[in-house]
Amino acid sequence: MTTSPATAAQAPARTAAIWAALDPLVAAGAPLQVLDLGGGSGMFAVPLAALGHQVTVVDPSADALATLHRRAATAGAGDRVRGVQGDGDRMLTALPSGALFDLVLCHFVLEVVDEPASTLQQLASALRPGGQLSLAVANRAGAVLGRAISGHPVEARALLADRDPAPARSAPAHRRFDPAELLALLTGAGLEPGEWHGVAVVADLLGASSGADPDALRALELALAGVSPYRDVATGLHVLATRPTAG
Repeated sequence: MTTSPATAAQAPARTAAIWAALDPLVAAGAPLQVLDLGGGSGMFAVPLAALGHQVTVVDPSADALATLHRRAATAGAGDRVRGVQGDGDRMLTALPSGALFDLVLCHFVLEVVDEPASTLQQLASALRPGGQLSLAVANRAGAVLGRAISGHPVEARALLADRDPAPARSAPAHRRFDPAELLALLTGAGLEPGEWHGVAVVADLLGASSGADPDALRALELALAGVSPYRDVATGLHVLATRPTAG
């Protein structure tokens, strides 16, 4: 296995907390069978394949999957990435019957599927016993704060009450979650969640024009990701959950 091209110490600041959780699983040891639901163009899939893991990406976008294969080929990992076009609510129908994975990624997908609980149950059934699910979702508190400091207090209050912040638009509103909801969904799917962390605690608030040193910002994100009250207002929430072994 090669050295990771996207460890927590090298990843963009806004995803550093997710990589910090994944690194112990993926940076050493035997190659894993990985499923990335909604993995798109391969932000996580390509670095994982470059480490030697076999990665299957299920995504509804044919264009994103084409980009995924180009990026994987450029990284020299084209033979370790498989793209499957499929809908998140019925992802198991796009996979071989009985396929089991060591690691499943579901990053910012539950916001848009029809039934988050059903999607998580499907993902749990796709894990081998002892396998782990990496779940990241949009954080309601972070969305409220983000709308407020962007000058949209009415939308911030709507989000605080779990309402659509812009009901006049044609597209359905994305869901947001709080930590208690996230953990309840995981346990309801028969999984054992670990400690949750904040994703992009300050990175999204600063913006690209802030001039902040990338290494210092990444180090700050990692320091804040597991500490309340800072993690409570992050853009996203992340947790690793395990499928219990039999018996």
